[in-house]
Amino acid sequence: MPRATVASARRRPATLLAAAAASLAVGVAGCGSSDRPSAEPSPSASVSASAVAGVLGIRDPWVKAADKGMTAAFGTLVNDGDTDVTITAAATDLSPMELHEMNMKDGKMVMQPKQGGIVVKAHSSQELQPGGEHLMLMDLKQPVKAGDELTFTLTFAGGKTQVFTAVAKPFTGAQESYAPDHGQPAA
Repeated sequence: MPRATVASARRRPATLLAAAAASLAVGVAGCGSSDRPSAEPSPSASVSASAVAGVLGIRDPWVKAADKGMTAAFGTLVNDGDTDVTITAAATDLSPMELHEMNMKDGKMVMQPKQGGIVVKAHSSQELQPGGEHLMLMDLKQPVKAGDELTFTLTFAGGKTQVFTAVAKPFTGAQESYAPDHGQPAA
């Protein structure tokens, strides 16, 4: 018998023994009494990779392509944690940024800074979307072309930060104008 085959044959029983022990441990752990309350909540069946790596999960992040001036970043913020999370600032090397929202004022949709930050409630998600809350890039240093990848840093109440990347894409919906007058509808 060649050496590799002998070594493999020796490892096989150890591997099977380890697998059997793991199965037994899982089975024993699942045999607890169901009539007494658990001291700890059971873990969620699926945890997003970005939630494990940072404060929030960030699904489908994107940026509206723009040649100059202003644009915005969007996506879905997911809070799998037990406490509310507040984003207090956002940053990118391409532009100064503000947290923004759209609100009705005197019968018109008006863009304005989001006072108090963007709050993502515990065990919920928050949409950053055109016509709603978004991350505003205020004065682009260069064009943002469709397909470009931009890196952003979110800052949270308490000082933690989280970095994410978003891809630029063309978008003409919501008819928002990211101009110095902060979002008066385009004519």
